Amino acid sequence: MFNLMKLLHRSFSSLPNSALQTFLPIPQLCSNGRLQEALLEMAVLGPNMGFHDYDALLNACVNKRALREGQRVHAHMIKTLYFPSTYLRTRLLIFYGKCDRLQDAHKVLDEMPEKNVVSWTAMISRYSQTGYSSEALAVFAEMMRSDGKPNHFTFASVLTSCIRASGLSMGKQIHGLIIKWNYNSHIFVGSSLLDMYAKAGSIEEAREVFECLPERDVVSCTAIIAGYAQLGLDEEALQVFQKLLSEGMSPNYVTYASVLTALSGLALLDHGKQVHCHVLRRELPFYAVLQNSLIDMYSKCGNLSYARRLFDNMPERTSISWNAMLVGYSKHGLGEEVLELFRLMRDEKRVKPDSVTLLAVLSGCSHGKMEDTGLSIFDGMIAGDYGIKPDTEHYGCIVDMLGRAGRIEEAFEFIKRMPSEPTAGVLGSLLGACRVHVSVDIGESVGRRLIEIEPENAGNYVILSNLYASAGRWEDVNSLRALMLRNAVTKEPGKSWIQHEQTLHYFHANDRTHPRREEVLAKLKEILIKMKQAGYVPDHSCVLYDVDEEQKEKMLLVHSEKLALTFGLIATGDGIPIRVFKNLRICVDCHNFAKIFSKVFEREVSLRDKNRFHQIVGGICSCGDYW
Repeated sequence: MFNLMKLLHRSFSSLPNSALQTFLPIPQLCSNGRLQEALLEMAVLGPNMGFHDYDALLNACVNKRALREGQRVHAHMIKTLYFPSTYLRTRLLIFYGKCDRLQDAHKVLDEMPEKNVVSWTAMISRYSQTGYSSEALAVFAEMMRSDGKPNHFTFASVLTSCIRASGLSMGKQIHGLIIKWNYNSHIFVGSSLLDMYAKAGSIEEAREVFECLPERDVVSCTAIIAGYAQLGLDEEALQVFQKLLSEGMSPNYVTYASVLTALSGLALLDHGKQVHCHVLRRELPFYAVLQNSLIDMYSKCGNLSYARRLFDNMPERTSISWNAMLVGYSKHGLGEEVLELFRLMRDEKRVKPDSVTLLAVLSGCSHGKMEDTGLSIFDGMIAGDYGIKPDTEHYGCIVDMLGRAGRIEEAFEFIKRMPSEPTAGVLGSLLGACRVHVSVDIGESVGRRLIEIEPENAGNYVILSNLYASAGRWEDVNSLRALMLRNAVTKEPGKSWIQHEQTLHYFHANDRTHPRREEVLAKLKEILIKMKQAGYVPDHSCVLYDVDEEQKEKMLLVHSEKLALTFGLIATGDGIPIRVFKNLRICVDCHNFAKIFSKVFEREVSLRDKNRFHQIVGGICSCGDYW
């Protein structure tokens, strides 16, 4: 066949020039999109192929991701004993990488007699882009051993592979090299560096890199905003966003997605609506990540109907879209809606449920008082019905489900049957349930074990202390508080907040810091009289201190939720819903107070605590007193 091609080419060469004009050179054929004709011409030319011919063919194959055609070009080089330059070998490496043939790409790199920074960077970049972080870091280490000198593209690529806390150590070493070669002032490298620190949870280091950048762009600002939002430092994220706007930068869709995450954390619905309008006015492309963030924001701010409207109008939904909507229903305790949406997802067969999907479904069953359904779904996971094997988080969700339902001993036995050691999160779910249902023996066992596992976590001490207090074991309460002091562990203070006229108003228990504190306290005393007339009886069991009944009532009166509700009544007009948010689980007494409050003052009350939403209308809560 090859001899035939040579004969044909010789016969074409003997034709007059006018006839030859119809045959175009390979680069021109490739630029015109005629790849197959260019490959035929390659076969005709045989060993007469040159650099520009191979370059044009490989570029065309890269652009089209034409695997078989690119392999033919590579095979032709080998067959004709063509010795490609470092540049062409790098193009081959890039071609295989683009076609997701990473082993072939790495083989090309290994066989290169001379490698340059572009070769190394191309391999590192492709490994990073496809999620092979350890392989990317290994190639970078090999580059260093070979005395290769990275450039700004190399550093930016390899830093994306220093993911989570496990990659932080390597990231810090690379940071040292960046300083050594004076790339720390490069905006491209700096943005990647602060993104690496932020994703690893080292936000202080990320902020330090951010502040040291000689100039900031939307990419670096977005990276630090995303870092703050992911760690729940929502106000800090919004401060950087305001600075970005004040400096005249134009946010992109990733910036808006990160800002919406921060707004959902603070439950700032009005601000979220403003950001949504801003996106619409700027006519930004509605990428799935932005739509998903909007769904998440509206659902976490209590506007589930609008979240569902956005979800239904999406032209194409990803697994994250489904998960965001499922989690929204779950947080509102709407177990039936969770199951209905999950059935729709499976019936459509466009997007496969993933691990997060099943976690949201199990959580929905837990909050929706549907533990038997949840257990059935979990058994289906074990049997392989969903193609997803349960991990530790799914086991933890079952523990939470059983504990929430008061099936404490069953939950304890379930933990014992787990295939792996229970994590602190799993044990923490059971401890919380023991506190709610006053299961002292199991709670004490689990609580002591948790304190051994994570002695720095104040929540474990507090819940166990509260459990002891519920049982009247005040000596054990005092010994636990002393242990907290010895271990220098401090409790996160409970706080509630409410938005009024674009301002967040924060309240703490027995708050004396708010500028309208005297007005709020006077109004609260007035409210209490009407509340008691309507049937409110303070639940003294929620006071976990060894004091008399009168003192307990005074302590209950100044809980942060009650202060925020009172401020909402003062600051808003008649009939306007009051939205209050709390960083911890709402206590039983404040929940009862909010229900009677909504009935007496004819206000819809929305309470979002650490675990879920409570929509209260006319004295009836959406949670059915189950949370």
